[in-house]
Amino acid sequence: MKKLLVANRGEIALRIMRSAKEMGIKTVAVFSEADRLMPFVKYADEAVCIGAAASKDSYLLGDKIIATAKQLHVDAIHPGYGFLSENAAFAKAVEKAGITFVGPTPEAIEVMGSKLAAKGAAKRFNIPMVPGSDGAITDVNEAKALAQKTGYPILIKASAGGGGKGMRVVQHEAELEEQMQRAQSEAKNSFGDDSVFIEKYVGSPKHIEVQVLADAHGNIVHLFERECSVQRRHQKVIEEAPSSCLDETKRMAIGAAAVDVARSCNYRGAGTVEFLVDEQLNFYFLEMNTRLQVEHPVTEMITGVDLVKEQLKIARGEILSFKQEDLKINGHAVELRVYAEDPLNNFLPDIGKLESYQKPEGPGVRVDDGYEEGMNIPIYYDPMLAKLIAFADTRAQAIARLLRAIDEYKITGVKTTLSFGKFVLKHPDFISANFDTHFVTKHFSPEKLIEQNSNEELIAAIVAAKFATNKNNQQKAAVTTGNVSKWKNRTSLHG
Repeated sequence: MKKLLVANRGEIALRIMRSAKEMGIKTVAVFSEADRLMPFVKYADEAVCIGAAASKDSYLLGDKIIATAKQLHVDAIHPGYGFLSENAAFAKAVEKAGITFVGPTPEAIEVMGSKLAAKGAAKRFNIPMVPGSDGAITDVNEAKALAQKTGYPILIKASAGGGGKGMRVVQHEAELEEQMQRAQSEAKNSFGDDSVFIEKYVGSPKHIEVQVLADAHGNIVHLFERECSVQRRHQKVIEEAPSSCLDETKRMAIGAAAVDVARSCNYRGAGTVEFLVDEQLNFYFLEMNTRLQVEHPVTEMITGVDLVKEQLKIARGEILSFKQEDLKINGHAVELRVYAEDPLNNFLPDIGKLESYQKPEGPGVRVDDGYEEGMNIPIYYDPMLAKLIAFADTRAQAIARLLRAIDEYKITGVKTTLSFGKFVLKHPDFISANFDTHFVTKHFSPEKLIEQNSNEELIAAIVAAKFATNKNNQQKAAVTTGNVSKWKNRTSLHG
Protein backbone atom coordinates (compact mmCIF):
# COMPACT_ATOMS: atom_id res chain seq x y z
CA MET A 1 0.00 0.00 0.00
CA LYS A 2 1.72 3.14 -1.27
CA LYS A 3 -1.14 5.60 -1.74
CA LEU A 4 -4.33 5.99 0.33
CA LEU A 5 -7.40 8.04 -0.53
CA VAL A 6 -9.40 9.20 2.50
CA ALA A 7 -13.07 9.44 1.54
CA ASN A 8 -14.00 11.79 4.37
CA ARG A 9 -13.41 15.26 5.76
CA GLY A 10 -12.45 17.24 8.87
CA GLU A 11 -10.77 15.82 11.93
CA ILE A 12 -11.11 12.14 11.02
CA ALA A 13 -9.55 12.67 7.57
CA LEU A 14 -6.61 14.46 9.17
CA ARG A 15 -6.26 11.82 11.89
CA ILE A 16 -6.15 8.98 9.31
CA MET A 17 -3.61 10.82 7.15
CA ARG A 18 -1.25 11.31 10.09
CA SER A 19 -1.08 7.59 10.81
CA ALA A 20 -0.66 6.83 7.11
CA LYS A 21 2.22 9.30 6.88
CA GLU A 22 4.01 7.61 9.79
CA MET A 23 3.72 4.35 7.84
CA GLY A 24 5.24 5.91 4.71
CA ILE A 25 1.94 5.91 2.81
CA LYS A 26 1.09 8.86 0.53
CA THR A 27 -2.38 10.37 1.00
CA VAL A 28 -5.08 11.81 -1.25
CA ALA A 29 -7.85 14.10 0.01
CA VAL A 30 -11.18 14.50 -1.76
CA PHE A 31 -13.06 17.62 -0.74
CA SER A 32 -16.15 19.69 -1.41
CA GLU A 33 -16.11 23.31 -2.48
CA ALA A 34 -16.99 24.33 1.08
CA ASP A 35 -13.91 22.53 2.44
CA ARG A 36 -11.30 23.94 0.04
CA LEU A 37 -9.27 25.62 2.82
CA MET A 38 -9.65 22.91 5.46
CA PRO A 39 -6.48 21.61 7.19
CA PHE A 40 -6.98 18.04 5.92
CA VAL A 41 -6.89 19.32 2.32
CA LYS A 42 -3.62 21.15 2.89
CA TYR A 43 -2.09 18.20 4.78
CA ALA A 44 -2.66 15.59 2.05
CA ASP A 45 -0.01 14.89 -0.59
CA GLU A 46 -2.68 15.35 -3.27
CA ALA A 47 -6.17 16.84 -3.13
CA VAL A 48 -9.09 16.81 -5.56
CA CYS A 49 -12.34 18.79 -5.40
CA ILE A 50 -15.18 16.38 -6.14
CA GLY A 51 -18.25 18.57 -5.96
CA ALA A 52 -20.44 21.18 -4.34
CA ALA A 53 -20.86 21.71 -0.60
CA ALA A 54 -23.82 19.40 0.04
CA SER A 55 -22.81 15.83 0.96
CA LYS A 56 -25.00 14.34 -1.78
CA ASP A 57 -23.01 16.37 -4.33
CA SER A 58 -19.57 15.48 -2.95
CA TYR A 59 -18.77 13.07 -0.11
CA LEU A 60 -21.58 10.67 -1.03
CA LEU A 61 -20.56 10.41 -4.70
CA GLY A 62 -19.06 6.94 -4.48
CA ASP A 63 -18.55 6.51 -8.22
CA LYS A 64 -16.73 9.83 -8.51
CA ILE A 65 -14.51 9.01 -5.54
CA ILE A 66 -13.57 5.65 -7.08
CA ALA A 67 -12.91 7.30 -10.47
CA THR A 68 -10.61 9.81 -8.77
CA ALA A 69 -8.79 6.99 -6.98
CA LYS A 70 -8.21 5.12 -10.24
CA GLN A 71 -7.03 8.27 -11.99
CA LEU A 72 -4.45 8.92 -9.25
CA HIS A 73 -3.35 5.26 -9.04
CA VAL A 74 -4.55 4.89 -5.46
CA ASP A 75 -4.03 1.50 -3.74
CA ALA A 76 -6.64 1.81 -0.99
CA ILE A 77 -9.61 3.87 0.19
CA HIS A 78 -10.31 4.59 3.87
CA PRO A 79 -13.91 5.74 4.45
CA GLY A 80 -13.47 7.13 8.00
CA TYR A 81 -16.87 7.25 9.74
CA GLY A 82 -20.18 8.57 8.49
CA PHE A 83 -20.80 9.22 4.78
CA LEU A 84 -19.97 5.97 2.88
CA SER A 85 -18.24 4.13 5.73
CA GLU A 86 -21.04 1.58 6.24
CA ASN A 87 -22.26 1.45 2.65
CA ALA A 88 -21.92 -2.15 1.45
CA ALA A 89 -22.48 -1.17 -2.20
CA PHE A 90 -19.61 1.32 -2.03
CA ALA A 91 -17.27 -1.24 -0.42
CA LYS A 92 -18.21 -3.73 -3.15
CA ALA A 93 -17.61 -1.14 -5.91
CA VAL A 94 -14.19 -0.27 -4.45
CA GLU A 95 -13.13 -3.91 -4.47
CA LYS A 96 -14.54 -4.42 -7.98
CA ALA A 97 -12.37 -1.51 -9.16
CA GLY A 98 -9.31 -3.39 -7.90
CA ILE A 99 -8.78 -1.04 -4.95
CA THR A 100 -8.44 -2.15 -1.33
CA PHE A 101 -11.32 -1.07 0.93
CA VAL A 102 -9.98 -0.31 4.42
CA GLY A 103 -12.76 -1.95 6.35
CA PRO A 104 -14.80 -5.14 6.57
CA THR A 105 -16.13 -7.16 3.66
CA PRO A 106 -19.29 -5.90 1.92
CA GLU A 107 -21.06 -9.00 3.24
CA ALA A 108 -20.21 -8.16 6.88
CA ILE A 109 -21.32 -4.57 6.39
CA GLU A 110 -24.61 -5.79 4.92
CA VAL A 111 -25.34 -8.24 7.75
CA MET A 112 -24.50 -5.82 10.55
CA GLY A 113 -26.17 -2.90 8.75
CA SER A 114 -29.53 -4.53 9.39
CA LYS A 115 -30.32 -4.76 13.08
CA LEU A 116 -32.53 -7.77 12.42
CA ALA A 117 -29.87 -9.61 10.40
CA ALA A 118 -27.27 -8.71 13.01
CA LYS A 119 -29.40 -10.18 15.78
CA GLY A 120 -29.90 -13.32 13.72
CA ALA A 121 -26.16 -13.74 13.18
CA ALA A 122 -25.32 -13.09 16.84
CA LYS A 123 -27.97 -15.54 18.08
CA ARG A 124 -26.01 -18.42 16.55
CA PHE A 125 -23.32 -17.75 19.17
CA ASN A 126 -25.81 -17.45 22.06
CA ILE A 127 -25.15 -13.73 22.55
CA PRO A 128 -27.61 -12.30 25.12
CA MET A 129 -30.44 -10.36 23.46
CA VAL A 130 -33.08 -7.97 24.74
CA PRO A 131 -36.42 -9.88 24.57
CA GLY A 132 -38.41 -8.93 21.48
CA SER A 133 -39.34 -9.82 17.90
CA ASP A 134 -37.21 -12.16 15.82
CA GLY A 135 -38.06 -10.37 12.58
CA ALA A 136 -39.68 -7.29 11.12
CA ILE A 137 -43.15 -6.41 12.38
CA THR A 138 -45.66 -4.89 9.96
CA ASP A 139 -49.00 -5.91 11.44
CA VAL A 140 -50.31 -3.90 14.41
CA ASN A 141 -52.18 -6.87 15.91
CA GLU A 142 -49.00 -8.93 15.77
CA ALA A 143 -47.16 -6.07 17.48
CA LYS A 144 -49.83 -5.91 20.21
CA ALA A 145 -49.62 -9.65 20.87
CA LEU A 146 -45.83 -9.52 21.11
CA ALA A 147 -45.93 -6.45 23.36
CA GLN A 148 -48.31 -8.21 25.76
CA LYS A 149 -45.97 -11.18 25.89
CA THR A 150 -42.86 -9.01 26.36
CA GLY A 151 -44.54 -6.56 28.73
CA TYR A 152 -44.71 -2.76 28.54
CA PRO A 153 -42.90 -0.47 28.09
CA ILE A 154 -41.55 -1.54 24.70
CA LEU A 155 -39.23 0.07 22.17
CA ILE A 156 -40.08 0.22 18.46
CA LYS A 157 -36.89 0.49 16.39
CA ALA A 158 -36.09 0.90 12.71
CA SER A 159 -34.15 -2.11 11.42
CA ALA A 160 -31.92 0.07 9.24
CA GLY A 161 -31.84 2.89 11.79
CA GLY A 162 -29.33 4.86 13.77
CA GLY A 163 -28.96 8.15 15.64
CA GLY A 164 -32.34 7.73 17.33
CA LYS A 165 -34.33 7.94 14.07
CA GLY A 166 -37.27 5.58 13.66
CA MET A 167 -37.31 4.89 17.39
CA ARG A 168 -40.33 5.17 19.72
CA VAL A 169 -40.92 4.21 23.36
CA VAL A 170 -44.46 2.89 23.95
CA GLN A 171 -45.77 2.81 27.51
CA HIS A 172 -49.32 1.50 26.89
CA GLU A 173 -51.18 -0.50 24.23
CA ALA A 174 -53.46 2.46 23.45
CA GLU A 175 -50.58 4.39 21.90
CA LEU A 176 -48.87 1.48 20.11
CA GLU A 177 -50.57 1.82 16.70
CA GLU A 178 -49.86 5.55 16.37
CA GLN A 179 -46.26 5.24 17.53
CA MET A 180 -45.62 2.30 15.21
CA GLN A 181 -46.89 4.29 12.22
CA ARG A 182 -44.67 7.21 13.18
CA ALA A 183 -41.60 4.98 13.55
CA GLN A 184 -42.23 3.34 10.17
CA SER A 185 -42.74 6.71 8.46
CA GLU A 186 -39.56 8.16 9.94
CA ALA A 187 -37.58 5.01 9.07
CA LYS A 188 -38.83 5.17 5.47
CA ASN A 189 -37.89 8.86 5.13
CA SER A 190 -34.48 8.48 6.77
CA PHE A 191 -33.27 5.12 5.48
CA GLY A 192 -35.57 4.15 2.62
CA ASP A 193 -36.67 1.10 4.64
CA ASP A 194 -39.74 1.08 6.88
CA SER A 195 -38.93 -2.26 8.58
CA VAL A 196 -39.28 -2.02 12.36
CA PHE A 197 -38.96 -4.47 15.19
CA ILE A 198 -39.93 -4.53 18.85
CA GLU A 199 -37.82 -4.93 21.97
CA LYS A 200 -38.49 -4.81 25.67
CA TYR A 201 -37.60 -1.29 26.82
CA VAL A 202 -34.72 -1.38 29.30
CA GLY A 203 -35.56 1.50 31.61
CA SER A 204 -32.21 2.70 32.97
CA PRO A 205 -29.52 1.19 30.78
CA LYS A 206 -25.88 1.97 30.42
CA HIS A 207 -24.50 2.04 26.89
CA ILE A 208 -21.28 0.01 26.81
CA GLU A 209 -19.41 -0.75 23.60
CA VAL A 210 -16.44 -3.02 22.93
CA GLN A 211 -13.69 -2.34 20.39
CA VAL A 212 -12.66 -5.34 18.28
CA LEU A 213 -9.93 -5.98 15.72
CA ALA A 214 -9.98 -8.90 13.32
CA ASP A 215 -7.48 -9.83 10.62
CA ALA A 216 -8.17 -11.83 7.45
CA HIS A 217 -6.59 -14.96 9.00
CA GLY A 218 -9.24 -15.66 11.64
CA ASN A 219 -7.60 -13.83 14.55
CA ILE A 220 -9.95 -11.62 16.59
CA VAL A 221 -9.23 -9.62 19.77
CA HIS A 222 -11.13 -7.09 21.83
CA LEU A 223 -9.51 -3.93 23.17
CA PHE A 224 -11.82 -3.61 26.18
CA GLU A 225 -14.88 -1.43 26.56
CA ARG A 226 -15.95 2.19 26.38
CA GLU A 227 -18.62 3.83 28.54
CA CYS A 228 -20.89 5.89 26.26
CA SER A 229 -23.99 6.52 28.36
CA VAL A 230 -23.94 10.35 28.40
CA GLN A 231 -25.99 11.14 25.29
CA ARG A 232 -28.29 13.77 23.90
CA ARG A 233 -30.85 12.86 21.21
CA HIS A 234 -29.48 9.28 21.33
CA GLN A 235 -26.04 10.53 20.28
CA LYS A 236 -22.97 10.32 22.49
CA VAL A 237 -21.30 13.44 23.86
CA ILE A 238 -18.91 12.08 26.50
CA GLU A 239 -17.13 8.72 26.33
CA GLU A 240 -14.58 7.06 28.58
CA ALA A 241 -12.49 3.93 28.82
CA PRO A 242 -12.64 1.70 30.69
CA SER A 243 -16.16 1.62 32.19
CA SER A 244 -16.33 2.00 35.96
CA CYS A 245 -19.32 -0.33 36.34
CA LEU A 246 -17.65 -3.54 35.15
CA ASP A 247 -15.52 -5.84 37.28
CA GLU A 248 -12.87 -8.02 35.66
CA THR A 249 -15.18 -11.05 35.29
CA LYS A 250 -17.92 -9.02 33.58
CA ARG A 251 -15.31 -7.23 31.44
CA MET A 252 -13.96 -10.51 30.10
CA ALA A 253 -17.49 -11.84 29.50
CA ILE A 254 -18.65 -8.82 27.50
CA GLY A 255 -15.35 -8.78 25.60
CA ALA A 256 -15.72 -12.46 24.67
CA ALA A 257 -19.30 -11.81 23.50
CA ALA A 258 -18.06 -8.98 21.27
CA VAL A 259 -15.46 -11.28 19.73
CA ASP A 260 -18.19 -13.85 19.02
CA VAL A 261 -20.35 -11.20 17.33
CA ALA A 262 -17.39 -10.35 15.06
CA ARG A 263 -16.90 -14.07 14.37
CA SER A 264 -20.59 -14.47 13.48
CA CYS A 265 -20.14 -12.35 10.33
CA ASN A 266 -16.52 -13.28 9.49
CA TYR A 267 -15.48 -9.76 10.41
CA ARG A 268 -12.30 -8.07 9.20
CA GLY A 269 -10.79 -4.80 10.40
CA ALA A 270 -11.76 -2.50 13.27
CA GLY A 271 -15.33 -2.60 14.54
CA THR A 272 -17.40 -1.84 17.59
CA VAL A 273 -19.98 -4.08 19.24
CA GLU A 274 -22.55 -2.16 21.28
CA PHE A 275 -24.43 -3.46 24.32
CA LEU A 276 -27.13 -2.29 26.70
CA VAL A 277 -26.30 -3.02 30.35
CA ASP A 278 -29.16 -3.03 32.87
CA GLU A 279 -29.18 -2.19 36.58
CA GLN A 280 -28.09 -5.74 37.49
CA LEU A 281 -25.20 -5.50 34.97
CA ASN A 282 -26.80 -8.00 32.60
CA PHE A 283 -25.66 -7.09 29.09
CA TYR A 284 -27.61 -7.40 25.83
CA PHE A 285 -26.36 -7.15 22.24
CA LEU A 286 -27.54 -3.93 20.57
CA GLU A 287 -25.72 -3.62 17.22
CA MET A 288 -22.32 -3.63 15.56
CA ASN A 289 -20.78 -0.58 13.90
CA THR A 290 -18.64 -1.78 11.01
CA ARG A 291 -16.19 1.12 11.01
CA LEU A 292 -13.92 3.25 13.15
CA GLN A 293 -15.85 5.04 15.91
CA VAL A 294 -15.71 8.74 16.75
CA GLU A 295 -14.62 7.82 20.28
CA HIS A 296 -11.77 5.49 19.28
CA PRO A 297 -9.09 7.74 20.88
CA VAL A 298 -10.01 6.73 24.43
CA THR A 299 -9.29 3.10 23.55
CA GLU A 300 -6.00 4.10 21.94
CA MET A 301 -4.99 5.97 25.09
CA ILE A 302 -5.56 3.06 27.49
CA THR A 303 -4.10 0.34 25.24
CA GLY A 304 -1.33 2.14 23.37
CA VAL A 305 -2.67 0.72 20.09
CA ASP A 306 -3.03 2.98 17.02
CA LEU A 307 -6.33 1.70 15.61
CA VAL A 308 -5.91 3.39 12.23
CA LYS A 309 -2.51 1.79 11.72
CA GLU A 310 -4.01 -1.58 12.63
CA GLN A 311 -6.78 -1.00 10.07
CA LEU A 312 -4.20 -0.31 7.38
CA LYS A 313 -2.08 -3.34 8.33
CA ILE A 314 -5.12 -5.62 8.25
CA ALA A 315 -6.12 -4.18 4.85
CA ARG A 316 -2.61 -5.08 3.62
CA GLY A 317 -3.25 -8.67 4.65
CA GLU A 318 -1.01 -8.70 7.70
CA ILE A 319 -1.59 -10.92 10.72
CA LEU A 320 -2.42 -9.18 14.02
CA SER A 321 0.89 -8.62 15.79
CA PHE A 322 -0.58 -9.20 19.27
CA LYS A 323 -2.85 -11.67 21.04
CA GLN A 324 -5.61 -11.08 23.59
CA GLU A 325 -3.30 -11.82 26.51
CA ASP A 326 -0.88 -9.11 25.31
CA LEU A 327 -3.48 -6.37 25.76
CA LYS A 328 -3.70 -4.57 29.10
CA ILE A 329 -5.62 -1.55 30.42
CA ASN A 330 -3.29 1.25 31.45
CA GLY A 331 -4.88 4.29 33.09
CA HIS A 332 -8.15 6.02 32.21
CA ALA A 333 -9.25 8.26 29.33
CA VAL A 334 -12.27 10.56 28.96
CA GLU A 335 -13.40 12.27 25.74
CA LEU A 336 -15.67 15.26 25.18
CA ARG A 337 -17.09 15.84 21.71
CA VAL A 338 -16.84 19.58 21.12
CA TYR A 339 -19.81 20.51 18.94
CA ALA A 340 -20.76 23.86 17.44
CA GLU A 341 -24.10 23.64 19.24
CA ASP A 342 -26.03 25.75 21.71
CA PRO A 343 -26.71 23.76 24.92
CA LEU A 344 -29.05 26.54 26.05
CA ASN A 345 -31.24 26.04 22.98
CA ASN A 346 -31.82 22.28 22.84
CA PHE A 347 -28.33 21.71 21.38
CA LEU A 348 -29.24 23.29 18.06
CA PRO A 349 -26.26 23.48 15.66
CA ASP A 350 -24.57 26.87 15.39
CA ILE A 351 -22.74 28.29 12.39
CA GLY A 352 -20.38 31.21 12.06
CA LYS A 353 -16.72 32.15 12.02
CA LEU A 354 -14.14 30.89 14.51
CA GLU A 355 -13.04 34.36 15.61
CA SER A 356 -10.63 32.86 18.12
CA TYR A 357 -9.53 29.27 18.42
CA GLN A 358 -6.90 28.25 20.97
CA LYS A 359 -6.40 24.58 21.82
CA PRO A 360 -5.43 23.28 25.28
CA GLU A 361 -2.06 21.63 25.75
CA GLY A 362 -0.06 19.89 28.47
CA PRO A 363 0.49 16.35 29.75
CA GLY A 364 -2.21 13.82 28.92
CA VAL A 365 -4.27 16.13 26.70
CA ARG A 366 -5.10 15.20 23.09
CA VAL A 367 -7.12 17.26 20.61
CA ASP A 368 -8.34 15.70 17.36
CA ASP A 369 -9.73 18.60 15.34
CA GLY A 370 -10.18 19.76 11.78
CA TYR A 371 -10.53 23.53 11.94
CA GLU A 372 -8.31 26.59 12.41
CA GLU A 373 -8.86 30.11 13.69
CA GLY A 374 -10.66 32.34 11.19
CA MET A 375 -12.46 29.47 9.44
CA ASN A 376 -16.20 29.35 8.90
CA ILE A 377 -18.28 26.46 10.25
CA PRO A 378 -20.43 25.26 7.34
CA ILE A 379 -24.06 24.28 7.71
CA TYR A 380 -23.77 21.22 5.46
CA TYR A 381 -22.08 18.73 7.78
CA ASP A 382 -22.04 17.34 11.31
CA PRO A 383 -21.34 20.26 13.70
CA MET A 384 -18.48 18.55 15.59
CA LEU A 385 -15.45 20.82 15.81
CA ALA A 386 -13.13 18.55 17.72
CA LYS A 387 -12.66 15.71 20.16
CA LEU A 388 -10.99 16.67 23.42
CA ILE A 389 -9.39 13.74 25.25
CA ALA A 390 -7.71 13.58 28.64
CA PHE A 391 -5.66 10.63 29.88
CA ALA A 392 -4.30 9.96 33.39
CA ASP A 393 -3.52 7.13 35.80
CA THR A 394 -6.96 7.19 37.42
CA ARG A 395 -10.50 8.21 36.45
CA ALA A 396 -10.54 11.07 38.98
CA GLN A 397 -7.27 12.42 37.58
CA ALA A 398 -8.52 12.11 33.99
CA ILE A 399 -11.70 14.05 34.86
CA ALA A 400 -9.67 16.79 36.59
CA ARG A 401 -7.35 16.98 33.59
CA LEU A 402 -10.27 17.25 31.16
CA LEU A 403 -11.80 20.05 33.23
CA ARG A 404 -8.49 21.89 33.10
CA ALA A 405 -8.33 21.38 29.33
CA ILE A 406 -11.90 22.68 28.88
CA ASP A 407 -10.93 25.88 30.72
CA GLU A 408 -7.93 26.29 28.42
CA TYR A 409 -9.93 25.69 25.23
CA LYS A 410 -10.75 29.18 23.92
CA ILE A 411 -13.38 29.31 21.16
CA THR A 412 -15.33 32.44 20.19
CA GLY A 413 -17.59 33.15 17.23
CA VAL A 414 -19.80 30.07 17.65
CA LYS A 415 -21.54 28.49 20.59
CA THR A 416 -20.05 25.17 21.75
CA THR A 417 -20.67 22.27 24.12
CA LEU A 418 -17.60 23.05 26.25
CA SER A 419 -19.66 24.48 29.13
CA PHE A 420 -22.04 21.51 28.91
CA GLY A 421 -19.05 19.17 29.16
CA LYS A 422 -17.94 20.93 32.31
CA PHE A 423 -21.45 20.61 33.76
CA VAL A 424 -21.41 16.83 33.22
CA LEU A 425 -17.89 16.30 34.54
CA LYS A 426 -18.67 18.23 37.75
CA HIS A 427 -21.98 16.50 38.43
CA PRO A 428 -21.92 14.21 41.52
CA ASP A 429 -23.59 11.34 39.63
CA PHE A 430 -20.97 11.43 36.90
CA ILE A 431 -18.13 11.66 39.40
CA SER A 432 -19.50 8.63 41.27
CA ALA A 433 -20.19 6.80 37.94
CA ASN A 434 -23.83 6.50 39.01
CA PHE A 435 -25.48 7.38 35.68
CA ASP A 436 -27.20 5.86 32.64
CA THR A 437 -28.36 6.93 29.18
CA HIS A 438 -30.96 9.24 30.76
CA PHE A 439 -28.33 11.44 32.43
CA VAL A 440 -29.08 14.54 30.30
CA THR A 441 -32.86 14.16 30.70
CA LYS A 442 -32.58 13.64 34.47
CA HIS A 443 -29.95 16.20 35.38
CA PHE A 444 -29.44 18.83 32.69
CA SER A 445 -31.39 21.99 32.00
CA PRO A 446 -30.44 25.34 30.44
CA GLU A 447 -31.20 27.01 33.78
CA LYS A 448 -28.61 24.86 35.56
CA LEU A 449 -26.01 25.68 32.93
CA ILE A 450 -26.76 29.39 33.21
CA GLU A 451 -26.36 29.10 36.99
CA GLN A 452 -23.00 27.33 36.55
CA ASN A 453 -21.76 29.98 34.11
CA SER A 454 -22.98 32.82 36.36
CA ASN A 455 -21.19 31.34 39.38
CA GLU A 456 -17.97 31.06 37.37
CA GLU A 457 -18.28 34.66 36.21
CA LEU A 458 -18.89 35.77 39.81
CA ILE A 459 -15.82 33.88 41.04
CA ALA A 460 -13.75 35.36 38.23
CA ALA A 461 -14.96 38.85 39.15
CA ILE A 462 -14.08 38.30 42.85
CA VAL A 463 -10.61 37.04 41.94
CA ALA A 464 -10.07 40.02 39.60
CA ALA A 465 -11.22 42.47 42.29
CA LYS A 466 -8.93 40.85 44.86
CA PHE A 467 -6.02 41.03 42.45
CA ALA A 468 -6.72 44.71 41.80
CA THR A 469 -6.93 45.42 45.57
CA ASN A 470 -3.60 43.67 46.20
CA LYS A 471 -1.99 45.62 43.36
CA ASN A 472 -3.28 48.93 44.78
CA ASN A 473 -1.96 48.03 48.25
CA GLN A 474 1.46 47.24 46.77
CA GLN A 475 1.52 50.57 44.95
CA LYS A 476 0.58 52.41 48.18
CA ALA A 477 3.29 50.59 50.05
CA ALA A 478 5.82 51.59 47.40
CA VAL A 479 4.79 55.27 47.74
CA THR A 480 4.99 55.09 51.56
CA THR A 481 8.55 53.79 51.43
CA GLY A 482 9.60 56.36 48.84
CA ASN A 483 11.86 58.27 51.33
CA VAL A 484 13.75 55.20 52.46
CA SER A 485 17.32 54.73 51.23
CA LYS A 486 17.36 53.04 47.78
CA TRP A 487 20.20 50.85 49.07
CA LYS A 488 17.94 49.54 51.84
CA ASN A 489 15.12 48.95 49.34
CA ARG A 490 17.41 46.92 47.08
CA THR A 491 18.67 44.95 50.06
CA SER A 492 15.17 44.03 51.20
CA LEU A 493 14.09 43.05 47.69
CA HIS A 494 16.94 40.65 47.21
CA GLY A 495 17.09 39.36 50.74
